[in-house]
This record gives sequence, C-alpha cells and structure tokens, in this order.
Amino acid sequence: MTYAPPEENTLGVIVGNKGRHARSETVRRLARDDSPRLTSLGTGFVGVGAAILVSLRAIYGLVWLVIQWDVYPNPIVAALAWGLLILLIAATITVVQVTSGQLSHWMFIVFVAGLAAVIALDVYAIWDLHDIGGYATAAVAAGMALLLVLTVRPPAELIAAVSIVGVGLIAVIVVNVPLTTDNLAPQVTTVAFAVLPTVIGLSLITNFRQLVQVELDRVLVQSTLTAPRFAVGMMASEELARLDLAAEKLLDSVANGAIELPLQPKIASTAASLATELRLHLIEGRRETWLYHAITESDLLGKSVTLTDKGSLAGLLDPAQRDGLLSTAWLFVTDTPKRGAKNSVHITIAPSTTVVAPGFEDKVAVGISITSSGVARNRVDASTWEAIAKVGTYADSIENSSVRLDIECLVDNPADQ
Repeated sequence: MTYAPPEENTLGVIVGNKGRHARSETVRRLARDDSPRLTSLGTGFVGVGAAILVSLRAIYGLVWLVIQWDVYPNPIVAALAWGLLILLIAATITVVQVTSGQLSHWMFIVFVAGLAAVIALDVYAIWDLHDIGGYATAAVAAGMALLLVLTVRPPAELIAAVSIVGVGLIAVIVVNVPLTTDNLAPQVTTVAFAVLPTVIGLSLITNFRQLVQVELDRVLVQSTLTAPRFAVGMMASEELARLDLAAEKLLDSVANGAIELPLQPKIASTAASLATELRLHLIEGRRETWLYHAITESDLLGKSVTLTDKGSLAGLLDPAQRDGLLSTAWLFVTDTPKRGAKNSVHITIAPSTTVVAPGFEDKVAVGISITSSGVARNRVDASTWEAIAKVGTYADSIENSSVRLDIECLVDNPADQ
C-alpha cells in the first residue's frame, strides 16, 4: 500500500488548488440541481406517459389530415411536415431511451429546430385557406411534442421553446386569418392545444421534483432521531472515515518502508494536519446534539430554522419526542400559504422551573419554545398539533404576529444514565 495525500480533509477543505467545499462529495452529488440521477428521480414513467400522449395526438392529427386531404391547397407539403414530425418523435424517443434519459444540448437545439420546420411546413400548406386554427394539424402536434423532453431538459429551456411556439402561432394567425367572432374560438383553441400541455406538464414536473427533494432531505435527517446525546453528523462521519483511511495509508507506508524516516517536510506537514483534524473530530461532537445536526445538514431546515440550546438538552429527548419536535419544525417551515413565501422558525431549549409531579421523580423538566413567523395561528395544520403533543404538554399564543409554542416535556435525568 502506497500513501497518497487526501484530496479533502475533515473540515471540508480541498488539499491543493481545488477550492473549498462545504459538503461531502456524496451529499454534494445528490444535491446538485443538474445531477442526472436527481433530475430523473421518479419521472421516468412521466416520460413514458408523455410519449404515449404525443403519439395519440399525432394519430389524431393524421386522421384529420386524411379527412381534409382534398381541401388542402398543398397536401404534399402537409404530408412532408407530418413525415418530419414522426421522424423527430421517433428519433427523440430512441435517443432518450438509449442514453438512459439524457438529451444533450445540441440535440435539443436540433429537436426544436425540427419542430420549427414542421410548424413552418404545416402553415405553408394551409396558408391559402386563411384559417390556421381550423386546418393546422402537424403544427399543433409539434407544440405538444415538447412533452417528450419534459423530464430531460431544464425548465428554462422548455419555457423558452414553448414560448417561441406560442408567439409564432399567434403571429401567423394575426397575419393570415381575418379574425371574426365566428373563427376566433378555433384560433385560440389551436394555440392552447399547442402550448398548454407543455406548460401544465412542466408545472407538474417541477412541483413533483420539489416534493421528492424535500422528502429525500427529510429522510436523510430522520437518521438523527436515534443518535446518542452528543454525536457527529452524517457529513462529519464520512469525513472521519476518509481521514482514517488517509492515516492508515500513511502509517502503512512508513511500516513497509515505502516512506523513509525521518519524514520529508511535506509528508510531515500532512501527518501533522491529519493529527490536528483527528483531535478536532474527537472534540467537536461533545456539544453538538442530534437536533443541531438535523438542522445544519438539512438543505431546507438549515435556511429557515435557528436553534438556541446552550445546555445541549435536545439530546435528552427520547426518539418519540425527537420525532415530534423535528416534525413540528418541518411542518412550520413547509406550511407556506403563498408561493415563494418563507417561514422562519426559532427553537429555544432551556431548563424548566416546573416542579415535577409526584411519581416522576426520576424525570427532569425541559422547556422548549418554538416561535414561527410567516404562518397565521388559524392556518397551522392539524398534524402540527399532533406532532407537538408527542413532545409534551404545550400552550400556544401570538407574539408579535408570530405563533409561539411553549412546551414542557419530561426527560430522563442525565445523572441517572
């Protein structure tokens, strides 16, 4: 075994000139917005459904093309538009399947350019009829074909593409069709059929991905419920394992003679750094409780929840009480009545002056105060009160337009443990 300096120390600092990273590689990889694993999580069946829906719409449009064949001034051009659209649909589905749900940027540009060509050919074929909404077939299906890339391209690109389709169709209708009360409805319906499916699908996919990310984040922090009173977090544990491996490689290299004594200045400096980081790891977990790690390591809670627990009393709570407290914080943070609004939650844990009732002399009382701003008292979800009841007895009030909860909970006396 030969020694190689660690790429990242336990404090998250990259050795060399690779910059600073606040998260471990595993967490960073899972949390990246452009991660293929994350962006396709749970959306595979949505892509299959979109392909089926687009295929059905294409069949419907082809039937209308056949029915109106004799009416079209240029039916051959309309047929060419459909041939190109079918080729684009088949090629896109094949590429996405072969590349395991990936579509490169240049392929997406080719796809959108092809759809633009389909719309242009279809509009040219029916231009002399002066009724785009009444006779357009391939153009409508082309706009709906954007559903095929709904799960493999960023929302911004899809919004830009569907906007171009919508604006283009509206411009063509305004220029070509003499709008009256009799033909206005078909024109509006045609634009809606070409644009709305992608807009609605994009909204559903975005909300679904946010839901999955929130639930994934919650599952990760749920592991802290059974942690000891004082412990290191998930990321620190991974970094500690990396540090242990680096130290083992260094000691093994010295033992087998791969590294000669005395150590070279660079290797000696690395060894000293490993020793310092190990000592920091042995110390840092002595005052940090499960709740501290649950908040700081959560992408959602870390942005909205602040904790004051000078006595590290959160570590005395049993798993059921921990689950109730963590669920309460989650429900307050996620209970946003308005889109884009953010709730802030402050949790204060301190010794309580409440006298313990007879029969519970082996318990000690802990006071927990939760203040949530951004949500009204009458909008607090019923499940929030159920979660609070798991922690202990509580009283609620309004303080400076914020909901305040004062909880009294009984925990095992740490002196008896």
